[in-house]
Amino acid sequence: MTERTSEKRAKTRASSTRVTGHGESGAGGNVVAAGKPHASKQGGDAQRPRLLILIVAYNAEASITSVLDRIPEIPDVEVEVLVLDDASQDETFSTADRYQSCRYPVVVMTNGKNQGYGGNQKIGYHYAIERGMDFVALVHGDGQYAPELLPQLLTPLKDKECDAVFGSRMMVKKDALKGGMPLYKFIGNQILSRAQNSILGSGLTEFHSGYRLYSTAVLRKIPFGLNADDFSFDTEIIIQLLESGATIRELPIPTHYGDEVCHVNGTLYALQVIKASIMARIQRAGLFYNPRFDVQRDRSDLYKPKLNFDSPHTKAVNAVAPGARVLDLGCGRGHISQALRDKGCHVVGVDFQVDPTRCDEAIEHDLNKGLPALDGRSFDYVVMLDVIEHMNRPEALVDDLKAFLGQHPETRLIVSTGNIAFAPVRLSLLLGSFNYGSRGILDMTHTRLFTEKTLKRLFQDRGFDIDWTDGLPAPFPLAVGDTALARFLLKFNRLLIKIWRSAFAYQIMIQCKPRPSLAWLLERARSTSADRRNAA
Repeated sequence: MTERTSEKRAKTRASSTRVTGHGESGAGGNVVAAGKPHASKQGGDAQRPRLLILIVAYNAEASITSVLDRIPEIPDVEVEVLVLDDASQDETFSTADRYQSCRYPVVVMTNGKNQGYGGNQKIGYHYAIERGMDFVALVHGDGQYAPELLPQLLTPLKDKECDAVFGSRMMVKKDALKGGMPLYKFIGNQILSRAQNSILGSGLTEFHSGYRLYSTAVLRKIPFGLNADDFSFDTEIIIQLLESGATIRELPIPTHYGDEVCHVNGTLYALQVIKASIMARIQRAGLFYNPRFDVQRDRSDLYKPKLNFDSPHTKAVNAVAPGARVLDLGCGRGHISQALRDKGCHVVGVDFQVDPTRCDEAIEHDLNKGLPALDGRSFDYVVMLDVIEHMNRPEALVDDLKAFLGQHPETRLIVSTGNIAFAPVRLSLLLGSFNYGSRGILDMTHTRLFTEKTLKRLFQDRGFDIDWTDGLPAPFPLAVGDTALARFLLKFNRLLIKIWRSAFAYQIMIQCKPRPSLAWLLERARSTSADRRNAA
């Protein structure tokens, strides 16, 4: 890159566009909050916040000086301007480099090789983070988005009301057409935005505006550097914000279409953004993984209770008799323990960390080291849901269970695990992909994988008899919400399981009982013999 800084701060500017009304923060706005909004700023700061105005430019020789001229005074903010030319074929870099009239310091750089619209943004955001900026505003070098609105758009960020502000041309739809947006683009924008909102469960009025302001704090939390280098970058960073729990504020902006050249292949762009949205939504269900979307706000969200739909949780709770003594191995956050206590059961919970309020006895223990000392206690049921796949040596744990339960052959062991033979995983493997992720069957924390046959064999070969086996559908309510669609998908998946369980069950569940140990049988023989002698 070539770099030059203009330190001159001119106090006059020639504004080529007059903008009124639409951009004012007092005009309302749309807030899309995946998490809780920030608390409002209290009082004044001794140090002014720092803003980088990032102007991405490609073949913008005719418009770049006008854009710089139109940058307004932004009160109570320390401002720096970065013009990032993406290896233009005209004199964009030289024109910006000679510019001397901006009221703020200007840094002009050019990429040695064209990085693409998204790639150019990545460099600018990295620059903002590296420079310790508090906020970064994306402005286009072709003048399509009015720099005059920067003070109004920045206000919600300064007041800590949100993590990002998007200028939306669709909050006042008729103005988009009045501003010269071609009808086909207007319709396409609306269709794509509605489709993406439906897929992602969001409520943005527009996904495709390039006028955006971010806090650098939220940019540090998301892997924007992994995003596409083309125009689908804008959709992917929205997905990352939504998945991370960031709060987005939309404010209306006017539309201006001039004689700028469009570098977007509309059909390809539409396919790319819809694909990205679908893949992100599927990733929530654990059926796909891409690290660029691995920005889940709260890892506890991965371990929600599944007690209100057809799942191992509901089946285990229903299978345990009221008032039973239960050992809950790998009890996690205690959702099952609490549900069993609600049935009058006495529950002993075992895990790395145990919530003692959700079980009768809490034992903190690493099951990779075997079973904890249970002091000769007996149980009616042992519940081990989605645990066996996390063990370094599942066979050793099953052997320990057999040694313990062999003395109590009436105990029932209930086990569930993901089904690696699930049809989507089979199809993925057929296509040459074996994609581990943050949740689901191919969770990165899983050390061993099972089919129905291999799970049953694991226990049968080590001295257990299988009472029953069942296949469970995918947790659609966690992926799409508790909706009519989720309920339909659960029923349809259950129907497919009846046809071909090993291929269409998302999880496999078994109940088994230990065969009596030799020590137990020997003791029973002695006791029976003594009884017979006494009777004779």
